[in-house]
Amino acid sequence: MAQENSQPGGGGGTALHRVVVIVDENSNPFELGCVTEVFGLQRPELGRERPALYDFTLCSPEPRTVMRDGFFTLTGVAGLDAADRADTLIVPNRPDTAVPRRPAVLDAVRRAHARGARLVGFCSGAFTLAEAGVLDGRRATAHWQWADDFRARFPAVRLEPDVLFVDDGDILTAAGSAAALDLGLHIVRRDFGAEVAVSVSRRLVFAAHRDGGQRQFVERPVPEVRDESLAPLLAWAQERLDEPLTVAGLAARAAVSPATLHRRFRAQLGTTPLAWLSGERVALACRLIERGEERLDVVARRSGLGTAANLRARLRRETGLSPTAYRRRFGP
Repeated sequence: MAQENSQPGGGGGTALHRVVVIVDENSNPFELGCVTEVFGLQRPELGRERPALYDFTLCSPEPRTVMRDGFFTLTGVAGLDAADRADTLIVPNRPDTAVPRRPAVLDAVRRAHARGARLVGFCSGAFTLAEAGVLDGRRATAHWQWADDFRARFPAVRLEPDVLFVDDGDILTAAGSAAALDLGLHIVRRDFGAEVAVSVSRRLVFAAHRDGGQRQFVERPVPEVRDESLAPLLAWAQERLDEPLTVAGLAARAAVSPATLHRRFRAQLGTTPLAWLSGERVALACRLIERGEERLDVVARRSGLGTAANLRARLRRETGLSPTAYRRRFGP
């Protein structure tokens, strides 16, 4: 495919942003499935002229790649030279982090970084990025069980071990296996906006937005009652984001004390009720802007953010963009 414009979100005659995934010996199948689901599928439900969001390629340094524990052998994918054409390069991960990566794989990562490609590591993929030397002085995360080993081997990396994922601009890392979906959806949201990310998450039947700062290890105590799921309360609140919702009000709706509600949010979502409300309101504001609402006071009121000034501050903090810049990038 000829490269005309590889910016995410491009349409019409522009080329799709190229996502290339390196698969190496003993790679984890789960993360490979996650990246395929998020980046590789056609999405006719979006009603776009071209249903694919990305130009997606799997590549490997060998014609036959034995996956983790010999579960299966992967064949028929591109050679490692495909990594040199990636706009986003997803590096390999595997459970045996002590085994060094192939020099050819590390060289491909370094070349991609040198020419400005976006790099992504899921779970132990942070070890691959660190071995390549591209994480020195940068923020990153990895699975909590490898945090001490990672720090000992790569002291120059600013490891954040208790978060789901870290977005450090052109290098993004996710923690445990399921966090690959969180980071994948975050990338889609960054590239195409909240509306498309919600559509992708709905097809995955997965939470549309879990902030990267949420904890990796979510405690799940034995319930005191038969059903302590927050799902009914979350659905109820999502329909009333424009109302003055409070923690006390949410607790009353759930028929529990505010302290119990906090414990359940921490246990089930890894965040607080107020942080969850803020994230949902920003996501709704993004969707309203994407749908064409230009009046910031209306967006702020309908999303529950109150004022245009608060909307500007929250949107910039969550997306790095002002409302005007967000509309220019993701609006109709």
